[in-house]
Order: sequence, then structure tokens, then C-alpha cells
Amino acid sequence: MDTLELLAHPVRLRIVHAMRGGRMLTTSQLCARIPDVSKATLYRHIELLALEGVLEVAEERRVRGAVERRYRLRQDLAVIDPAMVESLTPDDHRRGFATAMAILLAEFNAYLDRDEADPVADLVGYRQHAIWLSHDELHELISELRAAIAPRLSNPSAPDRTQYLLSPILFPIESPSSALDPDGSGEALDR
Repeated sequence: MDTLELLAHPVRLRIVHAMRGGRMLTTSQLCARIPDVSKATLYRHIELLALEGVLEVAEERRVRGAVERRYRLRQDLAVIDPAMVESLTPDDHRRGFATAMAILLAEFNAYLDRDEADPVADLVGYRQHAIWLSHDELHELISELRAAIAPRLSNPSAPDRTQYLLSPILFPIESPSSALDPDGSGEALDR
């Protein structure tokens, strides 16, 4: 199975998110982390991720006669590389975006269902902004976002840290020519 097909599934991608930060989790711990998905479904997707090498067994131990496995994420295998992104069709992008939105909705609902959920205290945000950018300004913005986010991606799990789901979404909502002719009159905006 190729990486895109493997990771472009809402349950598998939620498992990958839960494992980030150097965590080593058992299947039971993953079930507790993703309570809105049935245990049988989670077990099946964990098994597939392990079979494909994205999850590896970090340790095993006997618990009441059964073998309990702690898994860890193979970060190097849990990525979609730039070459693959370039090969995606519009339908691939639609499926990927739909998966991302399904995960956002599922994770947000799981957060709100927790007794201790407090969106104000937790600084929850879901604002959207429509901004005008030239091609150069777009590249500058992306570089600035990467510079702010990338160093934090390697933060390990720690008792004083909470895992957040950060989903920057960026796409043009109109073509450049629309800005020059907003009413279709053939007249360019006077800038």
C-alpha cells in the first residue's frame, strides 16, 4: 500500500497524530485516546500501520498471560514527501482534504465530549481569514509559518505538555484575475 493510501484514512491518521512526540502507546491506550472509534476498528488499523512499518513494536511484556505491545511511530515513514504531493490529482487532493476535515471534526468533538473541556481556558481557535497575497508574499508567509511550527514538531511528550492539533489550511479562494475585475465589467480595480 502506498503512503498516501495508508495515511489518507481518518482513523489511521488519528493514530499517527496520537503517537507523535516520541510516545510509546499500547493498543488499549490508543483506544482510550480515540474513544469514538470501536476497539475492533482501531485494532485493525493499528495492525495495518504496524504491517506497513509506520508503527513499530517498541517493547513487549506479559500481562495476565497475554503479550502487551507498546508501539512507537516511525516518523520517517509517516510523511507524504514533496514528490508524492506533486503527483496528486485533483481527486487525490479532494480525498486528502476530506480526510483532514473528518479528522478535525472527530478530534474536536472528542475534545468537547471530555468533562474537563474548556475552550476558553484552552485557547481553542478556529478563525478563518481571507488575505490578499502576491506569489512572493505567499512564499514568505509559508516560510514564516514553517519557521514557527517546525521546531515544535519534535517536542517530545512530557507531563507539562498538552498535545494540540494544528491544521494550517491555505488555498486560493478566487483566481488572480477576479481581483482585477470584481464585478465582471471588464474594468480593472484602480489601485
